[in-house]
Parts: sequence; structure tokens; C-alpha cells
Amino acid sequence: MTAPKKLFVKTYGCQMNVYDSERMAEALGGQGYEQIDTAEGADMILLNTCHIREKAAEKVYSELGRLKTLKIDNPDLKIGVAGCVAQAEGEEIMRRQPAVDLVVGPQSYHRLPQMEAKVRQGEKALDTDFPEEDKFALLKTRPKARRAPSAFLTVQEGCDKFCAFCVVPYTRGAESSRPVARVLDEARNLVERGVREVTLLGQNVNAYHGAGPDGADTSLAQLIWALNDIDGLERIRFTTSHPNDMTDDLIEAHGTCDKLMPYLHLPVQSGSDAILKRMNRSHTAESYLRVIDRIRAARPDIVMSGDFIVGFPEETEADFQATLDLVEEVKYGYAYSFKYSTRPGTPAAERPQVDPDVADERLQRLQALITRQQQEIQAGMVGRVTRVLVEKEGREPGQMVGKSDYLHAVHIENSDAAIGDVVPVRITQAKRNSLAAVRHEQS
Repeated sequence: MTAPKKLFVKTYGCQMNVYDSERMAEALGGQGYEQIDTAEGADMILLNTCHIREKAAEKVYSELGRLKTLKIDNPDLKIGVAGCVAQAEGEEIMRRQPAVDLVVGPQSYHRLPQMEAKVRQGEKALDTDFPEEDKFALLKTRPKARRAPSAFLTVQEGCDKFCAFCVVPYTRGAESSRPVARVLDEARNLVERGVREVTLLGQNVNAYHGAGPDGADTSLAQLIWALNDIDGLERIRFTTSHPNDMTDDLIEAHGTCDKLMPYLHLPVQSGSDAILKRMNRSHTAESYLRVIDRIRAARPDIVMSGDFIVGFPEETEADFQATLDLVEEVKYGYAYSFKYSTRPGTPAAERPQVDPDVADERLQRLQALITRQQQEIQAGMVGRVTRVLVEKEGREPGQMVGKSDYLHAVHIENSDAAIGDVVPVRITQAKRNSLAAVRHEQS
């Protein structure tokens, strides 16, 4: 038998890239590849890139400069760049780094087997099209190997919002949604492989409108209810959402669907209406807060998460104070905050920029507030009973680690639970970034 070829995939960025990397590895598995954990010894290296953060492309070129030295010891090594930097840079990647053999955008990775065959013949392969065919329909059925108990499942891609700071519409394209039947088939496949929790992914996931059995558009809430009927699937989450697409039926589902977890990531980006308008966010701070009120009316114990950009062009101290005020009102259990950085080709890149030192100081103030809120919410969990999906063994004897309904990391002491079990626990201690618990025996 021919020895399997070795594939190393390095993933940058968001959860959708994690999902895409899995699917790319599965596609190449049909070509005789098995994944390894290091670049050394690989027959093919794929960098699955992200274009959201500052200097993303330069970081990729730096990594490629390091990896090209591996070709000295292994001239047959093939190097590929995938994802959003590949989409944005295209042929420029091969021009700047001739060691690259393959460049594929996020909408074309179902063509990887054909591209791999081409590079094995000594040719270069480039595909950054936005093909009309559905890449998910052309990918092979997932293999039946066992999985971790929690998995990502992409249901929607692209975005039509055109926020002034964002490159997603240019690298991922227009909004598109997978048909309901294909999402359900993949979810059932994951459950057969040991998955108990799925997180539905999309750049704007609550704009989901996939075709249902009758061909009519299906909302995200309707999709969640369909997933709710899958035996063996215990938990459903989704990310990332836009405030303008929090529909009535989706808000209601948070209060009525037992498998939909009490956690919601709902980015706002700023608390200033002036900045939100410059961002082209199409909502106000007030409309965002009213959505939060409706969600909490449906599910009072829900934990909220958000995204914030500090130092957006022309942000004043008053604008930033409005963001602090919004955070104080919402009380986030989690939040992701970043200093604004320019993205070439986006409208905000051409506007007057905030002094970097001022932006740094504002970011520190915001993060201090968010950290305090997160710790207060975690401290409020002490003494409560919640459920934990057990994901792995802990460092201590008899300790198991998993995620609560609210997405808190929980260490269960002296537990006989197995990986994949969903067990009730009583929280005993709030630590900096996790909770400690003991198994709760229900009467």
C-alpha cells in the first residue's frame, strides 16, 4: 500500500476558517492525505488566512518566507495559501513568494483535489473565482471518524451590509445560504460521529434564508427548530449576528427552544450614533438596546457577547464615552474589542485617523470595563446549577473540562463523566477565565 501523504493546515482568524480548514482537509483526504500537527515532514502545507486584522497579508508573507526553507530539504513539498488573504491578493502572492504553488479563495476550495493534481504535475494553480456552483454540494460526504463533542457548521456566507471598516463583502462575496436539507444532512452526519453541540456559522448568520423543502426561504429560527428535532443533538448555538436581523421568531426561539443555548454574540461596534452612521452599521445605539431588551424578555438569564472597534476614524472622546455608557447598560458576559486598523479598499481607510496613542488608551479603558463585567457575571454563577458538555480531561486527576450552557469554561472536580456527556453541575468557584464545579446529583 502507498503511504499516505502528509498535510499540515495552519488556520488564522474566525470560526468559519476553522470549519473551512476541516473541509479542505477532508477534500484532500480523498487524494491520499492525512493531517499532521507540524509543518515539518509535510508533503503539502496550507495556510488558511484571515484578512480582518491589521497587516494580515504581511503576516502571511512572513510565514511563507519561513516555510519556503522547508523546500530545501523536501523539493516535492507543495505550499498553498487559502482563505481571505488569498482572495484579496490572488496572483500577487505567487509573484512575491514564488515558493507558493497554490492559491485558492474561500469560495473555491471544493476544487482543491483538481488543483492538487495540477501542482503535482509541476504547474501552479490559482482559483479566486466566485463560482456559481454550490461548493458545499460538491464536497464529499464527511468521513465517519469520531469527532469532538462540539463542532462548527457553516450555514451562511458573505455579507451585503458593507460596513465601512470591513472587507468581508469583497473576500467572501454576497450573502448566500445553504439549503435546509443539506444543513440537516451535515448535522446528522456530525451527530453520528459523536457531536452533541453545533454552532451555526455565518458572516451574518441571522440573515440566513436557505431554501426549505418546498423551495421557500427558511429563516434561521425555522432552521434551528428543524435542528432541534435531531435525536442526539443536545445543543445549538449560532454566530455572528447583526442587530438588524434579530427577527421576532429568532428572539422567540431563545425563550422556547430548549436546545438553543442562553448565549448570544451580537456585535454593536460602537455606542455612538455618529460613529455607527460613519460605519454604515444601519442601526443606532437605542435600537440595539431595544433588541437586547426584547431578547432578555424572552430569555432573562441569557449571557450577551459583543464586538467593539475603538478609535474609528474621527471618534471623539464623547463618542467613546457613549460606547462606555452602552457597555455599562448591557453588561456583557464576553466581548471582543479592538483598536481600529485600516483595510485597503474600504471607505474608512480614506478618512482622518485617530491618534494611535489615544486609541490605545481608550481600548485599555474599555477592556477594563468589559473584564470587570465578565468577572461579575462569572462570580454570579457561584452556587448555581447549570449543565456542562464534557469536552476533555483536565490536568488534575479525575477532573473533566467542558462548556456550560452559557459558554463558560468549567472544570468539574472528581467527575466520572465521559467526554460527550451533558451533565448537571453546581458551580463552586469563579476563577479569572473559568469556573470550578462539582457534579450535581438531581433528586
